[in-house]
Amino acid sequence: MTRNPEQAPHAAHPADHKTHPAKHRVHMDQEIYLIGLNHRTASVEVRERFALTDCTVLEQGVVPTGDDISEVVILSTCNRVEIMAVGNGPGVPARVLDCWAAARGQQRGDLEPFVYVHKGIDAVRHLFSVASSLDSMVVGEPQILGQLKDAYRKAVGRNATRVVLNRLLHKAFSVAKRVRTETGVASSAVSISYAAVELAKRIFGEMSQYKAMLIGAGEMAELAATHLLNSGIREIMVANRTFERGLQLARQFKGEAVLFQDLSVRLAEADIIISSTGAHEPIIRARDIKDVLKRRKNRPMFFIDIAVPRDIDPDVNNLDNVYLYDIDDLKEVVEENMAQRRDEAAKARSIVEEEAGNFARWLKSLDLQPTIVDLLRRSERIAQDELARTLKRLGPVDNATREALQAMLCAIVKKVNHEPITFLKRRFDEEEAGTRYIDITRRMFNLDCDDVPEDAHSDRKHHA
Repeated sequence: MTRNPEQAPHAAHPADHKTHPAKHRVHMDQEIYLIGLNHRTASVEVRERFALTDCTVLEQGVVPTGDDISEVVILSTCNRVEIMAVGNGPGVPARVLDCWAAARGQQRGDLEPFVYVHKGIDAVRHLFSVASSLDSMVVGEPQILGQLKDAYRKAVGRNATRVVLNRLLHKAFSVAKRVRTETGVASSAVSISYAAVELAKRIFGEMSQYKAMLIGAGEMAELAATHLLNSGIREIMVANRTFERGLQLARQFKGEAVLFQDLSVRLAEADIIISSTGAHEPIIRARDIKDVLKRRKNRPMFFIDIAVPRDIDPDVNNLDNVYLYDIDDLKEVVEENMAQRRDEAAKARSIVEEEAGNFARWLKSLDLQPTIVDLLRRSERIAQDELARTLKRLGPVDNATREALQAMLCAIVKKVNHEPITFLKRRFDEEEAGTRYIDITRRMFNLDCDDVPEDAHSDRKHHA
């Protein structure tokens, strides 16, 4: 069973908190920092130079935790490297940059021109935007959330996260889910290959009974094959001038490689044809397809030509039961969908802003006094509600009785909360345990009035 990242060994009780005012300030001075670079601030060469995707480097801990930095999570993808740190003092970003540059055999000055630094609520807002794919090269792409979850798992494995980043990352995941549920930011095709497959789905509907052929084995064909498989296509054939490359792609997608010279014969088996070769003139002409249609008994065929120059003679589109789209047709679909995503992204940013504000309020509540006040108010509210119900059942009572009941409830509230508050005051002086126990208290008594699902605290949910 994997240990919950928010669980930690119990520490011994220190002396009363009043004798350690300096330690009391440590929790108040902790700040969230996000230091990173991405596709907007750095070229691909720079991103490669400072990437932190190497497993050995990450396992060793690029930014070790210590006196000034208590928590660290590192996200490294092809389009960004971002380091989230919780620490004390304005020197945290410089230390992160020094460690990051050193891990890549570089100097801080080599890295600094390409980075951005977010602090506090700005760091929270940026992370939520990244998790929700609002900061991606293609807004709405789903890969970044999985990459962020993987980065968090690695940080937990290094014991590099505690209360603040545990809460922050889990909240980032829930914000991303909310954005995908409440907006259409990821619902429209915004790549040529994806748009091509979406068009095929409109024509054929359920894809599991159809067969596709890719002509060409480049990047566009590979992307199209991925989208076809995700759509449930029954089978994929790959025809390429270099048979070995076609065979490699076909194996990757558990399909069949076709000899290029057999193309005209095997076309009759395909319902969907996506062509993306580097030919200088059309490789498929209308006269070829007339014969293919006869062999298919005029069953519909869908051609998507994403090559420039075009692979398929435009006259093919004049044949009955044939649908032909070229790259210009697809670009119109993509541009229309990009506009839709921009509108949905505006809604998503409103969600991010709202959730960032909620997180900021939670972070502020980790100070000791607000938690004590909220705990007492909760008890007093429950006591007053119960008093009102009791008086209603008793009927008319004199003022002396009412005051006696009121005094009794006040005494119960103070005595019931005395030990928990004393415990919190003592634990608050411990650098790691203080904020953790305050967080546990706030969640145990739901002082933030969160909507808590029935299985929120189950062992399965927290230890899976």
